[in-house]
Parts: sequence; C-alpha cells; structure tokens
Amino acid sequence: MKILFISHNRLGDAVLSTGLLQCLVRRHPGARLTIACGPVPAPLLALAPNVERVLVMEKAPLAGHWRQLWRQTVGQRWDLVVDLRASLLAWLLWAEQRRVLRSNGSDLHRVRHAAAVLRLSEPPDPKLWLRPEHEQAALTHLPPGGPILALAPTANWGGKQWPIERFAELARRLIAPDGLFPGARVAVFGTANERLAAQPLLDGLPGEQLVDLIGRVGLPEVLACLRRSDFFIGNDSGLMHMAAAAAIPTLGLFGPSREELYGPWGKGSASVRTDRDFDDICNDPAYDYRKQDSWMTTLSVDKVEAAARALQIRITEMAG
Repeated sequence: MKILFISHNRLGDAVLSTGLLQCLVRRHPGARLTIACGPVPAPLLALAPNVERVLVMEKAPLAGHWRQLWRQTVGQRWDLVVDLRASLLAWLLWAEQRRVLRSNGSDLHRVRHAAAVLRLSEPPDPKLWLRPEHEQAALTHLPPGGPILALAPTANWGGKQWPIERFAELARRLIAPDGLFPGARVAVFGTANERLAAQPLLDGLPGEQLVDLIGRVGLPEVLACLRRSDFFIGNDSGLMHMAAAAAIPTLGLFGPSREELYGPWGKGSASVRTDRDFDDICNDPAYDYRKQDSWMTTLSVDKVEAAARALQIRITEMAG
C-alpha cells in the first residue's frame, strides 16, 4: 500500500499532525509512506516508520512548489492521499482514496481539527521518532547530572516573543537555591539566526549552568535533548510543540495567538498568556503583523513563575 501524506510547511503545524502518521502506520503496518512537507519539519518527519521518501516543498513563486510536487507524484498510483493543506493536488492524482482536511476556520484545537481528516473520534497525540544516534548526541550535550530546564526564548515573529530579559530573570529565579529547580542546568534552544536575539539570556545566566544549543544541533538532536530535559518554557513556537510531543512538562507563553487553538498539547502541558486577551491585542489600533514589536510585555515574570510552579505541582500530583 502506498500512501502520500501532505503535511505542513511550519514546524509547529507539522508536529501537531504527527499523531495522524502514527495512526496510519498502525492501520496499515505494511504501507510505504511518501511525505511532502516544508524544509524545516522534513528531518523530523523523515524518521517516522515506513517512510520511503520525503519530498521537500521549497516555497516558489506562483505556487511553483505545488507544480513541482505534482510532477513528483503524478506518475504513481496512490492507495491513499492524505492532504492537510486542502490543496487541489489530492484531486489531480490517481488515488484510490483521498482524505483532505478542510481549511475552514475551526474553533477546535489544531490536533482535534486534524483528527477529522481520518474521521477519528479521539484526537491522536502528536508523536515524534528518533534514532539511537540522536539520543547519543543528546547524551553528549546533556550528560547525567541534575535537573535540566529547557528554554526556547525566540519565535518566528517578534510579536510573539516575550522580552528576552524576562526569560533571563525567570531562569535565575527557577534555578536559585529556593527556586523550582535549584542548581539546574539551563539548556537554551533556537536557530543560528536567532542567536543575537537570545544573547541577553545567554549573558544573564551562570556560565557553569548554561548549555548553549542555539544553532548547534539539528532538529532530531533538539528533540533528543528535550526528552532529557525536566521542564520546558517557551514562546508559541514549533519548539514548544516539540517539547510537548517529547512528553516533558511544557509551559507555553501566549499573547497575539490563541492558546485554545495552538496551545501545547497533552496532560503535562499548560499555557499562560498576557494580561490582554487575543481579541484585545488584535483590535488594538497599533497592531501590525508586519512589525516585530513584542505584544508580550503585559506578561510578568511573576505570572510565568506562578504558572510554572502550578504546572509542576499538577505533574507531581498526576505522578503520585
């Protein structure tokens, strides 16, 4: 059985839909999967079971990436095409079955929304896979030796980025002797081009407790490092969704995005938002998605610390 799975361009959306891949593998254990997705999530999705090919969709003018994907797939007879992008492509291919996700503005969390494409009654938890070499690399970066606090202080848009100085203050509080994770190492994640934005956080942490992973590991190794961490705090981003999928306690910070749609998924996850709700921010006359000014300034360090403590208490109670 040959399945074409058309996933997303953005990392977060792709991660949230990986439970569908797990479902397909369980339903059709002998199937051969071809995955089409953007270049960022491709290294993670390539690790799913039964993946035969990953077709990387590099965005091109005049929908050129879709024409390229059509050329790569039109010569194959597909038993099943699953399209999460609501494109025309699924209807232009020779396919026994098609499952196309409607793109209408659902008020459901994106995991629940995606479940509809396979007509699932229960939404599947996101699922990510690793190889032993990735876990070995993580062991090199984060060897045994006490708790690890993971931070992702950047975002793909400045409006969603909590002020970096507050990340530094929060981290110092949490790893202080009377903090939630006394003496913990702090692993900081991000891409190489985000280093400048994250530098005040790197400069504001004790050197012996800082593990600087910004731009130094690929996404599979990032996932392996997250799995070795004890707690994650970050902006609404793909890394936040990876942390939740790694099944570690995950606290997402929200402002100009809706946590009810994009919050970290799972029993061990929580969201904390600014003092302004989403509609209030988006209806502000100064709001402009083309600008990089942060809309996270009404979220205090005290509020995030309290949310982290509340999540940790909940995790402890669930485990006990």
